[in-house]
Amino acid sequence: MIAFIGLGNMGLPMAENLVRAGNEVVGFDVTPEALERAEAQGVKATSALEEAVGGAEVVVTMLPSGKHLVSVYEQILDHVAEGALLIDCSTVDVASSRKGHEMGAAKGLATVDAPVSGGVSGAAAGTLTFMAGGAAAAIERARPLLEVMGSRVVVCGDPGAGQAAKACNNMVLGIAMIATGEAFVLAERLGLSHQALFDVLSTSSGQSWALTNHCPVPGPVPTSAANHDYKPGFAAALMLKDLGLARDAAASVGADTRLGQAAVKLYEEFVENDPKGLDYSAVIDLVRQHSEARS
Repeated sequence: MIAFIGLGNMGLPMAENLVRAGNEVVGFDVTPEALERAEAQGVKATSALEEAVGGAEVVVTMLPSGKHLVSVYEQILDHVAEGALLIDCSTVDVASSRKGHEMGAAKGLATVDAPVSGGVSGAAAGTLTFMAGGAAAAIERARPLLEVMGSRVVVCGDPGAGQAAKACNNMVLGIAMIATGEAFVLAERLGLSHQALFDVLSTSSGQSWALTNHCPVPGPVPTSAANHDYKPGFAAALMLKDLGLARDAAASVGADTRLGQAAVKLYEEFVENDPKGLDYSAVIDLVRQHSEARS
């Protein structure tokens, strides 16, 4: 039996894919609405955490932060099956991730940190990329389940390495989206159409995943949030969280990440003035505001 802890926008479709693959999944979430949605999709939902993990051979967690991860582990480790496998798919700080590994090891449990890339659409489609850290045997044990929920598993290294990779990846993504937004705003002011710039960037040295998947202006990429009123596939608040994790990780090891720090400041400003909870690509509106202020 698989226990799935955290049935939010990412966790629920991941749990659904496990159910579709023929697994018995018992889910837990603190939100009653999430439990109702999970029940409707074949997940056996419960509002009692210890009940969810009782006798579980595998526990998958998708939680908001490192403190939540540590708290959940404190509550569940005495209730899972002997030798159970713990797979944490949350995006948390490296220190908390390593703490989780240590807690599991102390109980004789196998542990993997496996944060994801691919957003809500990737979770629903089962096309996520997992960045896996932990002992090689634990990762291989987790691989069949990760491959049900995603299309790629990248082995990153020792415990916490998956979280380190995620922090680096999303720092690049946040910076790339700001740069892409600046380019489109500059093009607007120079009289260049969105489509013309996209056609150049997407086939030239300015090409990026942020551009071709989450183009911040309507038109060029029909599936991008820009074509759907910036309804979040990856909310700006979550991008800010990930950029903050990268900033803190950089500070802990003395790495110079000036562009990453600049991205934190821009997303902080955007999120503070974003009551709708828009997609991270909507940061282009802040770039426009700054440009108008200069005019």
